[in-house]
Order: sequence, then structure tokens, then C-alpha cells
Amino acid sequence: MDFYFTINKEGFAEYKDRGSKFLAFAYPIKNKDEFKTHLQALKKEHPKAVHHCFAYRIGYDGNNFRVSDDREPSGTAGKQILSQLDSKNLCNILVIVVRYFGGTLLGVPGLINAYKTVTSLVLQCTEVVKKSIEVNYNLQFNYTEMNEVMRILKQYNCTVYKNENQLFCKIEAGIPKDRLTETLYALENILHIEIQKIE
Repeated sequence: MDFYFTINKEGFAEYKDRGSKFLAFAYPIKNKDEFKTHLQALKKEHPKAVHHCFAYRIGYDGNNFRVSDDREPSGTAGKQILSQLDSKNLCNILVIVVRYFGGTLLGVPGLINAYKTVTSLVLQCTEVVKKSIEVNYNLQFNYTEMNEVMRILKQYNCTVYKNENQLFCKIEAGIPKDRLTETLYALENILHIEIQKIE
């Protein structure tokens, strides 16, 4: 697998059922710390909401995910959010649904429908993008080689995550998996460069 699908900007959608309001927020995330930051921010922003349910999936192997019903009946919220993410094959994504209770109990089928629907709505409002799976490398080289290194990284659609410019330069870059061999071959032709894979 060389590609994955995700979103590259935040999204919002709202759904109402018998007085209850469900607010869905979608975020692109890369790690658990980003998830915690978004959840804490929403809890501060909506302190009077009864529930902050969520699901996220990080990484490409399908093993790194988490769901929470946040005191809703088991299986009615987090699982429904995740099923919507999975139906679109999305990863590196978080959806949090904030619920304001309207006074009428919706019952298990009503809750399942509400969480599924509002997640589906927020995903329809947010552009899904196809991205290359990247392998991360540290590059160290002389400052005089900077233009050549940057030219190669641009040519092969690499992502620069960190860039330290001094007498010796350090760059942390993500190289698309499907162009790894040719990118490394081009970089290895530069004099005085150290290339190290980040595990």
C-alpha cells in the first residue's frame, strides 16, 4: 500500500433529534497528543454538553484506533463514529461528537442513528484527500549542498518536517514510499551527505 486517505482541514456538522443537538468536529491528526489537545479544547468550549464521544484512527495498518461512548449506552456512539471513518477508508483522522441533551430520551436505535448520521454529515462537508505513505529520513549535509537537496526533495514530492540551517544542515524529510528508490539514489549522488532512516 503506497497511499492512504485522510482529511487535510477541520470540518463541522450539526444534527438535531427531538431537542438533542449533536455537533460533529473532524480533525486531521498524526498522533495521540494531537487527539488529547482537540478533546480538551472542545471540553473547554462546550462545558455544558452532556457527552463528548469520539473515534480516531492513526497510522496505516489499522491497529491504532480508539473509541469512546463517554457515558452513552455501550456501542451507541464511538463504534458508530468509527464505522463511518472505516466506510470511507480514512486514517490519521479524529471525529468528536458533542451532545447537548434535549430532555427526551432517544433510546439505543435513536442514538445509533444520530451518531452515525452526524459523522456521515461531517465527512461529507470535509474534503477527503489521497496522500502518499512516507518513509522518514534524517539528512545531514554541508550548507553548500542545500539547493541541490531541496531540488531533489521537491522533485519527488517529499515533505520537509524539520530544517536546521547552519554550517552543517539537518533536514527531517518524509519520502513517498512509491518513489523511495529513485529519491535515495538521487540523494546518494550528493557529496558529503549522510542519510539515515528514522525507525
